Amino acid sequence: MPRVIVIGSSNRDFTVRLERLPRIGETVSGGEFYTSFGGKGANQALAAHKAGAEVIFVAKVGRDENGDATVRHLEESGLSTDRMIPDEHAPSGVALIVVDKDGANMIAVAPGANRNLTTEEIVNNTDAIARARVLLIQLEVPLDCVQRALAIAREHSVTTILNPAPVRQLPRDLLSLVDILTPNEVEAGMLTGDTVTEVRDALSAAHRLLDAGVKHVIVTLGEKGSLWVTRGQERFFPPCRVTPVDSTAAGDAFNGALACALAHGRPIQEAIRFANAAGAVTVTRRGAQSALPAREEIEQLLRSNQGEPC
Repeated sequence: MPRVIVIGSSNRDFTVRLERLPRIGETVSGGEFYTSFGGKGANQALAAHKAGAEVIFVAKVGRDENGDATVRHLEESGLSTDRMIPDEHAPSGVALIVVDKDGANMIAVAPGANRNLTTEEIVNNTDAIARARVLLIQLEVPLDCVQRALAIAREHSVTTILNPAPVRQLPRDLLSLVDILTPNEVEAGMLTGDTVTEVRDALSAAHRLLDAGVKHVIVTLGEKGSLWVTRGQERFFPPCRVTPVDSTAAGDAFNGALACALAHGRPIQEAIRFANAAGAVTVTRRGAQSALPAREEIEQLLRSNQGEPC
């Protein structure tokens, strides 16, 4: 089975669903509370696994109740936890999430053990990176770890995907190691200094990121769809038609499914359609990892949208 290695964060999520999101300084009552498992790394690893890839997940968790529960959950979900690293000094990461009735969300994260991942621990996983077809990584672990992992993958001709979230400024020498960059419109704007609200804005930002050394840019535009840009080619992918409930893990579903499809050898445009559908299924459900779709569900949505935008 094609192999994907995901390096990133693992969190316990605490979510409140409200009629609307609060403004600064405002308390909005009447919500519904639930807990789930998240973290962009764990979300994307499980998304790739459920989409049909063999996944190796490298992450750091605390030796605490949240960390133990996370490891048990991932194992029960069929994901190997052999490469998860216990942290003796920091608690596991947690995220506080507020979701409104339309699926829009606000998220605050206390990273805990996630920020203690080291470059030495990345180097210790060189064998796993070298055996993968795709490396998928985000920015919820230290930036030097991200760069080291991308460099090792490049040395071994492994396709690299960087989901630049949570967004921060990235050096050109790091971007030059990225085969596929997957920002949303906010992240694309912050990486380039542009305001990205429409497809034409995303196109301009994508070209600036290509100039910085990235090979492919896929700007995810939520309910508007997604835009793929590489040298000499560009294509807009309309969204799948679904009724949104919670957008919490939509981007993670997209990235995990994209990595899976590319590891299976699908052409990038076909992989993007597959990833679009994975994200669309996810927004129809509450939660993060509990909302991630199986491969059959993704394929079913693609079949049901034949002749329609998707």
